[in-house]
Amino acid sequence: MIGGMSGSSLYLDGVSVVFDGFRALNNLSLIIEPGELRAIIGPNGAGKTTMMDIVTGKTRPTTGVVRFGEHDLTRLDEPAIANLGIGRKFQKPTVFDALTVFENLELALKAPRDPWSCLRWVLGAPARRRIEGVMEEIGLAERARDRAAILSHGQRQWLEIGMLLMQEPQLLLVDEPVAGMTDQETEHTAALLRRIAGQRSVVVVEHDLEFVRALGEKVTVLCEGTVLSEGSIDHVQNDPRVIEVYLGR
Repeated sequence: MIGGMSGSSLYLDGVSVVFDGFRALNNLSLIIEPGELRAIIGPNGAGKTTMMDIVTGKTRPTTGVVRFGEHDLTRLDEPAIANLGIGRKFQKPTVFDALTVFENLELALKAPRDPWSCLRWVLGAPARRRIEGVMEEIGLAERARDRAAILSHGQRQWLEIGMLLMQEPQLLLVDEPVAGMTDQETEHTAALLRRIAGQRSVVVVEHDLEFVRALGEKVTVLCEGTVLSEGSIDHVQNDPRVIEVYLGR
């Protein structure tokens, strides 16, 4: 059992997930504070994806507590959890290639989605300012009228992060955001994630330890479905248990 959840954004306690006898998560306990930027690393099969599946409602835990603020996430489906302000970015970007950067963000804008509201929708000045602000935040303001199809891999990743920001999330789960990026794009992504944290909690699952170091925040190492080590990147890289099961040096 971990400490009380007063003021916590995300709270997992004693969470286990068993698939056909395989224990994907094993008594996992984790707290992500409001506005925190946290990196989660670990070997393949450590439970990183299952952890995100649990938080977003894709998978139900076999046992344990999963709460976001005062909400019991184990009782909610995926749309309801998304409406609470939990957004997830998968490794492969899913943007609309035929639309411009601006149009992708407009489509993702948090607004009523019932048929009548859609028929009456007009992009007002506040919504336009919101889109322009997000374009500045993700570094794509100069590409506003370019179709997503011609963006670089890194720019497509930033656009998808921007689309999630349009939903005004309180918690953002980001899966391997710098895979396939250039060094310059990787630096931009680290700066972007540091910027957007603080206003919201951001959890980054990543294998690139240099990128994790660039984030400069607390790191959690998962192994066999539970927390193996936690602390600064220097702390976990020098933890003998992490070296043995993950770093291999």
